[in-house]
Amino acid sequence: MSRVIQVEHPLILHKLAFIRSKNTGAKDFRELVEEVSMLMAYEVTRDLATEEVEIETPICKTKCKMLSGKKIAIVPILRAGLGMVDGMLKLIPAAKIGHIGLYRDEETLQPVEYFCKLPQDIAERDVMVVDPMLATGGSAADALTLLKKKGAKNLRLVCLISSPEGIKLVQETHPDVDIYVAGIDERLNEKGYIIPGLGDAGDRLYGTK
Repeated sequence: MSRVIQVEHPLILHKLAFIRSKNTGAKDFRELVEEVSMLMAYEVTRDLATEEVEIETPICKTKCKMLSGKKIAIVPILRAGLGMVDGMLKLIPAAKIGHIGLYRDEETLQPVEYFCKLPQDIAERDVMVVDPMLATGGSAADALTLLKKKGAKNLRLVCLISSPEGIKLVQETHPDVDIYVAGIDERLNEKGYIIPGLGDAGDRLYGTK
């Protein structure tokens, strides 16, 4: 079964409270999502492989640790996932970016794919799938399935807020994918929205309704 890692750093919890608030406007919302994503990237990359290398300081030669192994790809689930990319890129500037477009059918609550563009070497990269909300889990599960069909092998799912139902579905459908979240909320309502949640992340990021 996949791990669920809840990142409860005080700075993340503080900023998440402002993200949840209905009084936070689009500009501040975008900035806060970017900041929390950057802070979460620190935890998500904690177990990346390193290797010992020799460098020369202004004083002498010494041995240091640097990243080794696979390269990284960040794949946002459109459109809300885009709000998390810049924050993560600040810590991982060499990462390549893919995009997966899914929307939720309002009647069936099932995800429908409309776009997929990935780095050609996706199979050789550690892939971080990002979406602010893990609600029903359908979009995330379908995005992970699509990535596996494209050859991706080492996947992590990174979200700001999740419902227990969303976590359960992803764990059942993708037991090999670890889930990183900042907050695990109470439940979903009858419309598939997270309670207490933060509303519609896409609308709040881009000022739409």
